Amino acid sequence: MTCKNCNTEVNLKFCPECGQPANLKRIDGHYILHEIEHVLHFERGIFYTIRELLTKPGQNIRNYLSENRSRLIKPIIFIILTSLIYTLVSHFFHIEEEYVKHNALGNSSIGTILNWMQNNYGYASILMGIFIAIWLKVFFKKYGYNFYELLIMLCFVQGISMLIYAFFGNFRSDFYHKVIKCNDYSRISLYDLGVR
Repeated sequence: MTCKNCNTEVNLKFCPECGQPANLKRIDGHYILHEIEHVLHFERGIFYTIRELLTKPGQNIRNYLSENRSRLIKPIIFIILTSLIYTLVSHFFHIEEEYVKHNALGNSSIGTILNWMQNNYGYASILMGIFIAIWLKVFFKKYGYNFYELLIMLCFVQGISMLIYAFFGNFRSDFYHKVIKCNDYSRISLYDLGVR
């Protein structure tokens, strides 16, 4: 049998030249789960990472940079997942509704940029992280972190901040829709209740 990848003669389970399996298995559910686990290769999971970053953020980020990179989820995967979570929560629970009003800017270029940033907060955070890392590199040279280490730190910090904002923004949105909107419909104000 010859390898379908490099046309080398194969007598074993794998090609001796390129390592390609001699007989590929069909793609099934187990294959898909294995690929997802491979992409999200981490030891303890996203909930462990979130807990550790909420309880001891500085210590865990320093450990990730200098000692053990297998305990926490990869920072790029972490910010992509937290951005996805934030985007889904924002979309389904409308947490940004009436959060920022920049109607006075109209169709100006700044108004367009602010509107895009509000509608795509996850992506905007990732892009802003690059510029923040550049400024941190300039202003904090004495700590000896390179640009990429600062970018890794910012991935963790911005990922946690997006989760916190999605969590508390959801409560704010629920409060706004249940209390304030209810107040508008029933015309009960705090003044009517004797609160001044």
